Amino acid sequence: MDRLKLLATKLLRDSHCDAVAVGLLDFNNHTFHCFEVMEGDIDSHTEGIYFDLASLTKPLTNSFVHIANNINDPKLELLLNHRAGLPSWGLLSTSNWKEQLLSYPIKESETNYSDFSANRYMLEVEKQLDQSYPDIVYKNFAGQIYNWLTLPESKVVLQNGYYVGKANFGKVHDPNAYNIKEFMSHAGLFGTIESVCRALVEFDKEYDLLGKMDIPSPYRFFNGFDTVANPDSTLAGAGCGPHTFGHLGFTGTSFWIDPSKKVGHVILTNSTKYHWFSKKELNQFRRELGEKVWADQT
Repeated sequence: MDRLKLLATKLLRDSHCDAVAVGLLDFNNHTFHCFEVMEGDIDSHTEGIYFDLASLTKPLTNSFVHIANNINDPKLELLLNHRAGLPSWGLLSTSNWKEQLLSYPIKESETNYSDFSANRYMLEVEKQLDQSYPDIVYKNFAGQIYNWLTLPESKVVLQNGYYVGKANFGKVHDPNAYNIKEFMSHAGLFGTIESVCRALVEFDKEYDLLGKMDIPSPYRFFNGFDTVANPDSTLAGAGCGPHTFGHLGFTGTSFWIDPSKKVGHVILTNSTKYHWFSKKELNQFRRELGEKVWADQT
């Protein structure tokens, strides 16, 4: 932990982040350890900091729902794994965004990482299970993870970019989620390092997540999780096993889990405090931290 705190403190010093939170996941015992390093007047808070989880929303909603409900539908699996032929991104209409997403034909394609595909999955599952998606999703959370629209004002949040010239605090960084202002499964969740760690270990305890992921897949995405293409250069950190899975979030968040080692790590930051285009220090931190975590298990 001390070595990892030194790495996190270096990232805090070298980047625009206000805070860095790190969690270590132990799936043998279904426990976790986590810490935050921060600067400025936010260090007086008594609760954990709530970070915009960005695209970590996708596995925490869609992947959890898919596994927990034992969904076995080839078209839904194409949507879940970004192989359904939908565009990767675009501005959605605020009034008929659902109709817009439902208008695309589902046809097997090469992998094309797609926010549209993630939200189409949500709409199709709502129809199939005949429940509202938030009701389906929140059954799987063991901690205090909120959609940004229901995040209590009392929670400590950090700046993530700007909206109409004003610093953005507590509003989702993603433009479609912000403009539509409804629950969406591609972005919009906020959580603390503790709540994200707890959600992952408790979900494995309940549904054998690692057992379901410790399987070879010919595709990049498997059960909605990203996988490691090159273990030597991955942002998950060199030294992880071939079935390591997780996800990255645009705001500077990530988690990776090695099912063979039965450990994982979570990183939460607000690296998009001022802008989105400089993540050199963050990606170096991701690699160095992951490498240390995996090496400790050899």
